[in-house]
Amino acid sequence: MGFEKVWSGKRGGIQDKFKDALKPKTQLRNKIDSAVRALDLQKRKLDIALVSLREKDKHYYNKIIDSLRAYDRNRAALYANELAEVRKALRSINQAKLAIEQISLRLSTVKDIGDIVVTLAPAMSVIKSVRGSLSDILPQADNEFSTIADLLSSILVDAGQMGGITLNFSTANEEAERILKEAQAQVESEMKEKLPSVPGLEAEGIRF
Repeated sequence: MGFEKVWSGKRGGIQDKFKDALKPKTQLRNKIDSAVRALDLQKRKLDIALVSLREKDKHYYNKIIDSLRAYDRNRAALYANELAEVRKALRSINQAKLAIEQISLRLSTVKDIGDIVVTLAPAMSVIKSVRGSLSDILPQADNEFSTIADLLSSILVDAGQMGGITLNFSTANEEAERILKEAQAQVESEMKEKLPSVPGLEAEGIRF
């Protein structure tokens, strides 16, 4: 019986005596589906947070412009510092969202135990990194990402035991780093394209 057929639930004429052998694989698929739903829920929550931050970005940017028009450079610099913090949060949340999307997509398309292990090993590192980057910005998300990490760890252990596969954590960490760097590069490109630069404050040493 191929794993992919078990995965899709197409058992054909399998006799009852084989049902117990199929249960671990069915339970593994259910766990992965739960992980995908949890990741998608977090992505939606991050989208909500991004909407709020974009409104703050617009607010502080307009305050900077108004202050500069009033020749109040000190006030403009204060608002610029606030804007810099908002854009820092935007970068972190956008990067986390894109990384989560990658992990969710990969989990949704795994077909066998080997795929699960190859996908989940870097996913664990990605979730750990995302959790760390969001801990100060969205502290309420910390427990939820911790729960997701525990679920992925459980799936990884089950899959490794079922397939007799030894994990290569060095390769997994390299893949996780690649996922995060790709997300970061995409975020930087989108922010440069979509968010206006701050006029007249380049010399203040504030990174937007």
